[in-house]
Order: sequence, then C-alpha cells, then structure tokens
Amino acid sequence: MVAIQPGPVPKTTAVAAPPAPSQRLAPMPEPVMVAGAKGVDEILLDDWHKADWDTYQQAIAQASEKTKGYYHDGMMRLEMSPVGNPHSRDHFIIIAALGLFAALRNLPIDGHNNCTYRKAGLREAQPDLSVYVGDRVGSLDWETKIVDLDQLPPPDLAIEISDSTLPDDCGRKRLLYEDLGVREYWVVNVAAVILGFEIIERGSRRIQESAVLPGLSLAILEESLRRSREADHGQVSAWLLQQWQA
Repeated sequence: MVAIQPGPVPKTTAVAAPPAPSQRLAPMPEPVMVAGAKGVDEILLDDWHKADWDTYQQAIAQASEKTKGYYHDGMMRLEMSPVGNPHSRDHFIIIAALGLFAALRNLPIDGHNNCTYRKAGLREAQPDLSVYVGDRVGSLDWETKIVDLDQLPPPDLAIEISDSTLPDDCGRKRLLYEDLGVREYWVVNVAAVILGFEIIERGSRRIQESAVLPGLSLAILEESLRRSREADHGQVSAWLLQQWQA
C-alpha cells in the first residue's frame, strides 16, 4: 500500500467585494491649470496656494462654474461647491430658519447663496450663505454680480456649511471674514453643531446667541438640524414656529 502525501494547499487571493453604489467615491476634480509668467501652474482644489491677485483671478476665471474661490493675505483657495445630501439639507434648514425667524420678529433681512464679496487685490470670499440685516438691507442693486467692498458694505452675517472643510472654515476662513468686516460668522457642521463667532475690530469671540439677529439661539438651530435627520423640513419648520411663538 502506497501512502499518498498531501500536496501543498494552493494559495488563494481574497478579492474584496465591490463597494455599494452609495459607498463609491466620486472622481476627484481636475486641477485648474493657470498660465503664469514662469509657465503653467497646477492649482489643486481644496488647498491654499501662495499666489498674487492676478493669478487668483485667472484661476477663478478658468475654473468650473461650480468652483468657489477665496483669497486672503497672498493665498488662494479653490473648492468645488458641495453637492451631497448632508450639506444641501442643512443648507436648506438654515435658510428656512432664518427666514421664519425674521418674519416672526418683523426683522428686515436680505439673504444670498454663494455670493462673491471682493476687496480687489486683497481679499475675496464666497460664503455658502450671507445675510444683510436691518439698515443694510437693500444695499445691493438687483443687477450686482460681484459685491465690490470698496463701494458696498459687507454682509452682517456670513455662514459656511461645513462637511469636509471644518478645519479650514474655523481657521483661515474665519480670519478672512474678520478682515472682510462681517459682523458675525457661523460654521454649520453637518454633525449638527454650529460654531458662532461675533467679530469685533477684526477679532472674533464665540457666541451662543446671534448678535445681528437678537434673540436667535444657536442651540435652537442645532436642535432643528438634529430633528431634520428624522423629520421632513415642513415638520422641522413647524417645530421652530412653536419654539419662537411660545
């Protein structure tokens, strides 16, 4: 009888299952190519780059219409406007809440989505939301495309809805808005946290209640964001109405 020795076990390679459609990463956006005096520069999105004002203007002109631009202290940043569900839903809730609060308080406000504010040669920003309040309402002509801060006042409130840009929104962008002269700046984190800053003499301090919209508690807005994870926007608006009419 001949004993049969077992042969080597063949190696197998584990193959990971393809990610579900909802888990697949979106393709990375193409960098913006800018022709300068020393050749062509590659401007990566979602990062700050040292650049003069003319280079920034070329970059923003050549970028996609969905690209937002920021310029501060000789540094430029281009980023794609977010298109995901968390950002867009929180964006809508904040707009709805501000409009409802102003209506109940008979407070004049004028809101803007992705409006460009420019101090030529020095600074530029495109906040997700910006609001003029009280006496500043009506400062912009209907046909205004870019708000020239050499001629027109900055908004009272600037808001960034922060999905993947939280460190930058709380850091360099906060300094940018301080220098632009807005009175108040909010970072709305999609984790349902709002970081509010009152800006005084180009410095800022944390606040829990709006200074430009007196009586508006940021905690109420945070709760409305949490509720919007389970309830529809009509239900959340009804809840806000109850809080502010109580």
